[in-house]
Amino acid sequence: MDARELKAEAARIALGHVESGMRLGIGTGSTAEEFIRVLGAKVGEGLKIVGVPTSERTASLCRALGIPLSNLDETPELDLVVDGADEFDPALNLIKGGGGALLREKIVATAASRMIVIADASKRVEALGRFPLPIEVNIFGRRATEIAIRRAAEELGLSGELKLREKDGEPYLTDGGHQILDASFGRIPDPRALSLSLHAIPGVVEHGLFLDLADAVILASDAGVETIGTIR
Repeated sequence: MDARELKAEAARIALGHVESGMRLGIGTGSTAEEFIRVLGAKVGEGLKIVGVPTSERTASLCRALGIPLSNLDETPELDLVVDGADEFDPALNLIKGGGGALLREKIVATAASRMIVIADASKRVEALGRFPLPIEVNIFGRRATEIAIRRAAEELGLSGELKLREKDGEPYLTDGGHQILDASFGRIPDPRALSLSLHAIPGVVEHGLFLDLADAVILASDAGVETIGTIR
């Protein structure tokens, strides 16, 4: 199977953990979209769920496929969220946000009792940091926030480029109207310390370190599909 077929197979396995009546968080990104497609087909066959999307992009695809949607104001507690990741380590800590939806993804993941991640073998790392860490920041005072991020990183022995994400030559805006700084810190020895330091900076809205949230990763590789972790 090629990469997309493997992701689709992983999505089908994730779908096997979705039960009728569930309140389901639905992720963002190319891997999550494979799950959305198989979910849409199952809903068409009679599966009864209500989905909470993590981005406007995901919401649009769900509507096109006939997946019933809600939001966290109407449905504040979720049974399960299925999403992708940019990286995961042996402890199933993640870096997310390559698709620009990290804030909503983290809010939805925190509202869910369980989280299943679908990923391909390229996302598996021994230590987080190979993928640049997305940091969502308020537009107001962005340069001051950037300086504070650099100082916080230096105190933890981290350095590297902080790059403002752009789209079509303009600063990229998240669904919440914020900007993203992609931090190329390299290997992050202590993700928890970095998380705390970033959260202490007022201009940081959220960051892409997802710690202690994923219960299992359904991993697609040339060897097939395997489940890492426990799906309760």
